[in-house]
Amino acid sequence: MNQLDYFFSPKSIAVVGASRNPSKIGHVVFRNFIEGKFKGRLYPVNPNAEELFGHKCHKSILEIKGRIDLAIITIPAALVLEAIDQCGKKKIPAVIIITAGFRETGNADLEEKLKGKLEKYRIRAMGPNCLGVYDPYSDVDTFFLPRYKLVRPARGEIAFISQSGATGSVTMDWMAMKNYKISKFISYGNAADVDESELVEYLAKDPKTKVICCYFEGVSRGRRFFEVAKKTRKPIIVLKGGTTEAGTRAVASHTGSLAGSAAVYASMFSQTGIIQAADIEQVFDYARVLSTQPIPKGNRVQVITNGGGFGVLTTDWLIKNGLVMAQMDPKSMDKIRKVSPPYVTLKNPIDLTGDTDAERYRVAISAAMDDPGVDMLITIILLQVPNLSADIIDILSEFSNERKKPMIVISSGGRYTEVLKKSMEDFGIPTFSYPQGAAEALKALYDFSRKKAA
Repeated sequence: MNQLDYFFSPKSIAVVGASRNPSKIGHVVFRNFIEGKFKGRLYPVNPNAEELFGHKCHKSILEIKGRIDLAIITIPAALVLEAIDQCGKKKIPAVIIITAGFRETGNADLEEKLKGKLEKYRIRAMGPNCLGVYDPYSDVDTFFLPRYKLVRPARGEIAFISQSGATGSVTMDWMAMKNYKISKFISYGNAADVDESELVEYLAKDPKTKVICCYFEGVSRGRRFFEVAKKTRKPIIVLKGGTTEAGTRAVASHTGSLAGSAAVYASMFSQTGIIQAADIEQVFDYARVLSTQPIPKGNRVQVITNGGGFGVLTTDWLIKNGLVMAQMDPKSMDKIRKVSPPYVTLKNPIDLTGDTDAERYRVAISAAMDDPGVDMLITIILLQVPNLSADIIDILSEFSNERKKPMIVISSGGRYTEVLKKSMEDFGIPTFSYPQGAAEALKALYDFSRKKAA
């Protein structure tokens, strides 16, 4: 068994610092395991309490009978080393140290002592100064943020690694609101032990993860990370913090990392095939497409729309991103012509016009899917028109399930549109509100296809 497995699928967990006080981190962490219906054994460790949520409290880890797979440490920094000694004597294989007050606050000596004890006892650790792990498949949730304030995303195939706990927590809440799904979420903080290189390598072998997303400020082992990224066959999408001089200074006081040269990181990303994102939203624009769509054979894109202006804007953004407008065979166009009025534009973009219905879309998409001159599709669906209803989702989902070619949807509007877009996302159809994000995501998919081919 990989020792890192204990972070994600432990059968028994001890929470050191579990508290009866609702304002304490240890209380929230323990309560989240109860509310999340964790199926393993839970042990609260608190020398000043008898029980917590119906579970007997233990004065120390050493009092617990039976094996413990994972310890979560939430006590003050000055007490952490003693807790690690107890974990070592108990032969606990993994710990998550949520506690802050180490290198990031200038207390580098304490962190070095922590590293020494972890090595002595051969304990694997995440943190300190982190949120830890959220795994919707095993119901491990070490975050100290209440569930009513931070909604957890549902099970999916996108993993996210974050050096920053705050960035990670906000991202999780936003993902849940957008109905984006996750396989694992990991906040690793100062990386005194487990770092981004090991986590990427672990997720590259995780059967539940298709795409690996990262936010980090610095890489602790540059050469190691380069080698891991180079051999990883799954897409890696990175948002890098500290790309300006001022941002680099801010990094030092945040996680105590060295941000390094933005140009050096950009070169490393290019050499390893890592996809660099400009912001969190772009991370998940890329991730949704890369986790749901098949690999394209080339960069030729067919646009199908019911709004001419959106077709023009999409064309502009595709060209700006180095993609090519596909040229469909006249025989393919004839199939669309047979079900369309004479004023429909049969070029690229194909404009089905504002009186289109779902059947016209079905024929047009089918023709593009079967045409050898088309590698990818962007389908623009403006749902405000009178003849389109929710049945368009059934048609899109059928094509999506066939996985012949990548297809994404652009649909812009208000509440009605947003409701239907969430339904499309449930069927694995990536949706966008504006052409720029859609074109950039297809470019990321095409770039990854070239890395995979190489």
